[in-house]
Amino acid sequence: MTTATDPAAPDTPFRAPSLFDRAHLPFAVGAVALVTLGAFENRATMTVLPTVARDLDGLWLFGAASAAPLVSFVVATVVAGAWADHRGPVRPLQAGMLVFLASQVAMALAPSMAVFALGRFGSGISEALMDVSLTVLLARTMPEELRAKVFAAFAAAWVLPSLVGPPVAGLLTETLSWRSVFGVGVVLLPGAWLLLRPAMRSQGASGSPAEQDTRWTPREHRAVRAAALAAAGLAALTAGGSLLGRSGPVEVLGLALVLVGAAATVPALRTVLPAGTLRLAHGIPALVALRGLVAAAFGTAGSLLPLMLTTTHGLGPAAAGASLTVTGLSWAAGSQLHGLDVVQRRVSAVRRLAVGFGLITVGVLGPALTSLDLLPVVAGLVLWGVAGLGMGIVSPTLSTQLLLFAPVSDQGRITAASSLTASVAQAVGLAAAGALIAWQAPDLPGWLFATTIAACGLVGAVGLAAARRAG
Repeated sequence: MTTATDPAAPDTPFRAPSLFDRAHLPFAVGAVALVTLGAFENRATMTVLPTVARDLDGLWLFGAASAAPLVSFVVATVVAGAWADHRGPVRPLQAGMLVFLASQVAMALAPSMAVFALGRFGSGISEALMDVSLTVLLARTMPEELRAKVFAAFAAAWVLPSLVGPPVAGLLTETLSWRSVFGVGVVLLPGAWLLLRPAMRSQGASGSPAEQDTRWTPREHRAVRAAALAAAGLAALTAGGSLLGRSGPVEVLGLALVLVGAAATVPALRTVLPAGTLRLAHGIPALVALRGLVAAAFGTAGSLLPLMLTTTHGLGPAAAGASLTVTGLSWAAGSQLHGLDVVQRRVSAVRRLAVGFGLITVGVLGPALTSLDLLPVVAGLVLWGVAGLGMGIVSPTLSTQLLLFAPVSDQGRITAASSLTASVAQAVGLAAAGALIAWQAPDLPGWLFATTIAACGLVGAVGLAAARRAG
């Protein structure tokens, strides 16, 4: 005799899977916790970075420390993808968490700005390993109907750190020390690891990764070599830019590193980017190039805001970190606006890109004018919120258009190329800004920030003019 609760009974009511199911909840909570922890680390580090640079007498390395995770992310992303494909997601995820712990400890104990920048380099590696492997682990352990909900939770996981990360980091810095900020990640990571452990154990026991072909394809080897060359070139550009402000042979070395870095980066990019990207050819090449332009414009300007506010207006870390809160909230608002059905139906992708780039171009004028005392801080941050709104519109539009245009067999490669372009473009922007900072350190005038941020506005204007090529 069967009952309604018997799984074998034909009349058993169907029950859709839920994130709150016993089998899925630990992974969902652990994965969101890991993303939240990474977001907090990003917001907190950017908040205290100006204080760290001054305390360690390393303001001339501010650009290098800002760009370091972008440089390592370039090559680590490619390696992480191939590693997860051939060996499964567990090992790269575990490695990413270990590198995260090591980088947090290195930054907390850093005796010099060079060591701190090395810790930031490790942060980029850990972010790449955890992002890629966590996505693969999600695909292998979560039912398809739950994946979108987890990805939505990943996006929402950046909102809370944007709200509480800067003030918490500022409060810890002002009451204890900036070194205590990096203890937060060390304390909280074990909890996320324990929640993810069942999913990692099930993958390790399933045997599926061992059944895969562990040999890398020629394309993967070429991609890793090109990414490594691009990362080496960016590292040379960043280090060289920081040395340009020194004197004598050190400045000559810096110039040599800049030239070598540029010579290495350009051909490496040509290898991994879709043909026509550097000349913004219509379609996919233009979309990939626009990803780089928006990262250079918005990402570079946003990275300089806490330093500008502490330098030109004398704000403490907590108050200066408010710019990062504005960034996160306005970006989230722009993403929600982009996702409205009425916007999707009535506004074309090209028009959305044009509006988004236009908002960024106008919005960055706020911090530029604030750095010259031509606009109050609050008004400048309000305008910066306009730029964040534009970023929230541009970013998802580029992602959806890329997936729409790209053949299914090439979606992974083109998505990776888009991420690579964003990292490289922002790293180049920060290298240039770092060279100016190193040149003027330790006294940074307002015109330096105004000039750099205004240049970001010009890059946004280029994106506005090129938006029509994304159709």
